[in-house]
Amino acid sequence: MLDNVKITERQFIVLVILYIIGSAILVIPSILVSLAKQDAWITAILTVGVALSIMSLYVLLGRRFPNMTLIEYTEEILGVWLGKTVSLLFLTFPVVAVSLTLYNIGDFMKTQIMPETPIEAIYILAFGITLMGVRLGLEVLARSGEILFPLVIFLFLLLVVFITPKLKFENLQPVFEEGIKPVLTAGIHFLSFPFLDTVIFLMIFPYVNWTQKAGKSLYRAILLGGIFLSVIIFLSILVLGVDQTARQIYSTYFLAKKINVGDFVTRIEAIVAGIWFISTFFKMSMLFYVLNLGIAQILNLKDYRYLTLPLGMILLVFSLVSVPNTAYLGEYTLKTGYIFTATFGLLLPLLLLAVDTLRKKTFGS
Repeated sequence: MLDNVKITERQFIVLVILYIIGSAILVIPSILVSLAKQDAWITAILTVGVALSIMSLYVLLGRRFPNMTLIEYTEEILGVWLGKTVSLLFLTFPVVAVSLTLYNIGDFMKTQIMPETPIEAIYILAFGITLMGVRLGLEVLARSGEILFPLVIFLFLLLVVFITPKLKFENLQPVFEEGIKPVLTAGIHFLSFPFLDTVIFLMIFPYVNWTQKAGKSLYRAILLGGIFLSVIIFLSILVLGVDQTARQIYSTYFLAKKINVGDFVTRIEAIVAGIWFISTFFKMSMLFYVLNLGIAQILNLKDYRYLTLPLGMILLVFSLVSVPNTAYLGEYTLKTGYIFTATFGLLLPLLLLAVDTLRKKTFGS
C-alpha cells in the first residue's frame, strides 16, 4: 500500500454514507419520480435490497486481497501491463464523477443561491477546499466526517419533523398505475447512482482497521445511506406530488421551501443546503483522493500529494468543458451515465473475481 494510514470501522461507515448522500440528496428524487412517478418510493426500497446483494461482490474481493487496493490487485490478477491499462480506464470513472459533481455544485449555487456569481468562481472555491482536504490525507477526512456526521443527522431529522404537517398520503396513489416496468427502469438508474459509485471504496478497504470487518461496515453504510435517500424520495412524493418533484431539478431543496410552521418557522431551506454542502464535499474528496492514489500506484510514486495540484487544475478545466449545460447532463444521466457506471461498478469487479477464481483453480495459487 502506498498511503500508510488507518481509519476505524465507524469512520469508514460515515465516509460511505456521506458519499452515498452526496449530490444524490438533491437530484435523485427528480430523476426517479420522472421515471417511476408515484411508485418511486417502491423503486427506492427494492433498489436498496439489490444494492446490498451487489455489495457482497465488493466484500468478496476485499477479503481476497485485504492488503491491496483495487489498482494493486487488478495488476496482480491481470498482469502488470493489462492490469495498468484496466486501472487507467477505471480511473476515468472518478474523473467523470468529480466533473459531474462539481457541475452540480456550480449549477445549484448559481441558480438557487448566488445567481450573480460566475460559475468559475464557485468551481474554484469548492474544488479548492476539496484539494486541501485530500492533501491532508484520508485520516483527516475520516475524522472530519466523524465530527460533521451528527450535524447531518440533526439537520435531516429537523427537515423530517418540520415537513411532516405537509404530508399528503393520497399522492402515493394509484400504486403501479403504469405497471412494474417504470419501477424497474428507475431502479437501474438508482442502482448506478449512487450505489455502484461506491466501487471506489475498494481503494479504501486496506486502510480500514480490521480489514476483514470492512465488509460488514459496507453493508451497514449502504443500508443507512439507502434509508436516508428513500425517506427523502418518500417525503418529496408526499409533499410535492409527482408533477412538482419531476419538474424541479433540485426537488429536495424545493421541498424544504415548503416548511411553514405557524408562519414562524419558514424559509429554512438552508437545512437541506447544509446537508448537501457537507455530503458533497466528502463525495468529491473521496473521488479525488482515489484518483490521486490510483495514479500514484500505477506510476509507483512514493506520495500521491505530488499529483493533487496539477490534477486539480486539469479537472477544473475538464469540468468547465465537459458539461455545457443542465440539459446535456440530464441526457447523459438518462441515456449513458448508468452504463458507464455499471461498467466499472459491476462488470469490472465481476471480471476480476472470475479471472482470479479461474486462475486459482487452474494454477492452484
